[in-house]
Order: sequence, then C-alpha cells, then structure tokens
Amino acid sequence: MKFLKLAAAAATGIALLSSTALADDKPVVGLVMKSLANEFFQNMMEGAKEHEKSRGDYVLKAVGMQNETDFESQINAVDTFITQGVDAIVIAPADSRAMVRPLKKAMEAGIVVVNFDVSLDEEAKKQQGVELAFVGPDNRGGAKLAGDALGMKLGEGGKVVIIEGNPGADNATQRRLGFEDSVAEYKLDLLDSRTAHWETEEANTVFSNMLTANPDVQGVMAANDSMAIGVVKALESAGRDDILVVGFDNIPAVGPMIEDGRMLATVDQFGTDMAANAIDLALEVVAGGPALEGWVKTPIELVTGE
Repeated sequence: MKFLKLAAAAATGIALLSSTALADDKPVVGLVMKSLANEFFQNMMEGAKEHEKSRGDYVLKAVGMQNETDFESQINAVDTFITQGVDAIVIAPADSRAMVRPLKKAMEAGIVVVNFDVSLDEEAKKQQGVELAFVGPDNRGGAKLAGDALGMKLGEGGKVVIIEGNPGADNATQRRLGFEDSVAEYKLDLLDSRTAHWETEEANTVFSNMLTANPDVQGVMAANDSMAIGVVKALESAGRDDILVVGFDNIPAVGPMIEDGRMLATVDQFGTDMAANAIDLALEVVAGGPALEGWVKTPIELVTGE
C-alpha cells in the first residue's frame, strides 16, 4: 500500500511524535494514547518507541493528549491518520463512546484498528454497527485485587472511599465496580465515591474534601496511581499516616510509596509493553492475518510491599 505523504496536521492540544520519515516499504502505525502528563502513558510511549526500533519493520506515529479528558484531540488525531493513509490505528480511547464514530470512519477507509487498554462502549459499537475486539486487562478483576488487599487489612466495617477515573471511560467504570465488589465481599463501609478524572491535583482536592467530611476514613481505593499520589499528598498535608491507600498501574513513582508504607498496594498492568503488544497484533492483521475477535486479555498482577 502506498502512503500519502501529507504533513501532519496536529490539532491544538495534541502532542504528536513522529519517528523517521515514512518509507514506502514499511507499514505505518498511528498510536493514539491518553494524557502524556500521566507517567503511565509516558512509559507506554517509551515502550512503543523502543519496540519500533527493535522490530525495524514499521513506522510509528504516536499521539498523546495534554490531559485525560481532552478526547476531542483524539478525534482530531484519528482524522489526521485517516488523511495520511496510515495502515493501522492502535488506540487507548479517552472516552469509550465518543471514539466509536471516528474509528468506524477509519475502518471504512480500510485502516486496521486495534482498541487497547480502555474498551470501547459495547452499546455504542452496536449502534454504529462496529465489530471491534478489545486488547487489554481485566480492569474490574484488577481493581478487586487491590480492593481485596485493603479489605483484608481493614476487616469488616472498615471505612473506605473510592476515587474514580473519568466517567466516560470504560476502564474507570470497571475499576469502580471492582472496588465495589471488594466492599461487598469484605463488608466494608463505603463512605463516599467521587471522580478525579485520573488527575493527581484533582484527586488531592477531592480527597482533601472527603477527609474533612469523613475524618474517620480508614482506606482509599484510587482507580489509578496518579490519583493515589494525589491522595498521599493530601494525607501528608493533613498529617495523617493512619489511612491505607491502594492504586492501579504500578507507575515507577509509587514504588517508594509502597516500600515505605504510604501506599498499601497497586496493580501492574505492564503498561510499558501494552502498546507494543497491540502494535504487534495490528501488524499481523495488516500482513494478511485474521481480524482480532472478542477480548484479547493482557496480564495483571498485584504489587505490595510484603
């Protein structure tokens, strides 16, 4: 397939990283991620760039958003990749419903699309007549691993709160449900549950307000590590070291926090490899392999200091 060598029209608010010049003999993969302010996606970006170098048989064009809720930038990125005639789009959608229509447009243009990390909304896919596999972890099961670790420490009646991710993202919903599964199983007392849209500073503010309203809280379930860090900062500012915190993602910044007890646990979903593995699957389809179907599960693992 010949590629259109148009200049990249990166929309305002998008960080566009393109590697080498396009080569006619190599397929081009457009990688669309979420916020590059999040260490999880920074690591994912580095993993994808290393993967491109190690394989050497494709060209990577990678896009990241400025913040977790700027899904318009993702829509613009998909449109740009369609115009450029890339061979595959590999995407971790910021909004599980809003991204279905643009990706349908890409599929109709003959582009291989792989949805990874955050699943597209099933009902929205049905409405658009889209059949697309999901490559990613069991977010509900992973959150339950972290929630169970907290439940075992606190025991029945333990008072907890949940810091949720972006309400428009399926993984945020699944992680909240996983935490709620732990609340039910361990008979915990859920005092409050609010979103902080995956952001550290927002989580700091949200949890500070929760703590003021519920000074007897004993545990916090944060749907990602960026928000868990915001919770830890709020606890440090309040002079509280008696509240247990769990997160999700296992970004490097939380390693010392788990070691010294500021966090109880997190869940590793091996983000550095996630985009690279999805790119491998996309390239297999580009090369003539069968289309992906259903749910291609990727690994998760509980990480504690014990």
